[in-house]
Amino acid sequence: MYKKLAVLVLAVAFSAFSVFAQVAQTRTAIAGQKYKIKGVVVAKEDTSTFVVRDSVGVDTRIVIAPNASIKNNAFFGGDKFPVSALVRGLTMEVEGIGESTGSVSVNKVRFDKSNLLTAQAIDSRVTPAEERLTAAEQNAERVSGQIDELMAISNAAKGGAKAAQDTADAAVAGVNATNKRISDLDDYVVQSTATVNFRVNSSVLSADAKASLDQVAAAAKSLKGYVIEVTGYASSEGNAKQNKLLSERRAKAVKDYLIETHEVDLRRFSDSYGFGSLKAVADNSTREGREQNRRVEIRLMVSRGLNQTVEVKSASNDNE
Repeated sequence: MYKKLAVLVLAVAFSAFSVFAQVAQTRTAIAGQKYKIKGVVVAKEDTSTFVVRDSVGVDTRIVIAPNASIKNNAFFGGDKFPVSALVRGLTMEVEGIGESTGSVSVNKVRFDKSNLLTAQAIDSRVTPAEERLTAAEQNAERVSGQIDELMAISNAAKGGAKAAQDTADAAVAGVNATNKRISDLDDYVVQSTATVNFRVNSSVLSADAKASLDQVAAAAKSLKGYVIEVTGYASSEGNAKQNKLLSERRAKAVKDYLIETHEVDLRRFSDSYGFGSLKAVADNSTREGREQNRRVEIRLMVSRGLNQTVEVKSASNDNE
């Protein structure tokens, strides 16, 4: 047993040099050979071509055949899914035959339905339409490479059972770090704030208000995974129902300006809201106080999972 373990340690040590040279090894399939692979989808090249990374960090390029059986694991058969339902982050098991191109032609795909739903939810939030490679994917590749490197160093230097334990600890730490990154995707923090003010009974943006919104749009374009929150308010003039409608029109005017002038994508906005004369920031019994309460507050928020270093700032505003 000890002799076999020593041979295994030496084999890993010699392979450490190739591990250092690249983030993940790539399998070249042998034409005509049967393969059964279980791993995580780390890339989707087109509608039917994927890259699957197994538990030891080896990537395999697979091409799902048009007549492939794609189902979730179930006691009785399972549901059928189209190939378009498969996304990056899904853990699945595939069976197929090697092709002359080095890829594996897959005719059977199986996965847990709950894992599919989770992967689809994450993919829809993490993968912006305007980019092929997101910050989250880059981070996942970097973490995977760090785990592979730690495994090689640990096994080559220490050997034996202790190296195996160190490897397991490093892998768990890497997985925990990746899981935290994923869990932080829906954790939004305020990056900057701005306030624009309006005339009495008006929802028309002034030149100063537009200048402030120009700054918000410029700041947003430098970020990834951002969301803009727009909230409208009114002073105490008029009745409560009219004030609420007026605050909603003011919030809509801000959104329309950012969308039409700066082409901010609709999906970048959270649901806006008009509070009417509620939540006043100044005394409504004075003229100056009412001027401050006729406002729209804009908060630029970023996903902590995609922006590891965020700083809360306040946008300068001459209207306040």
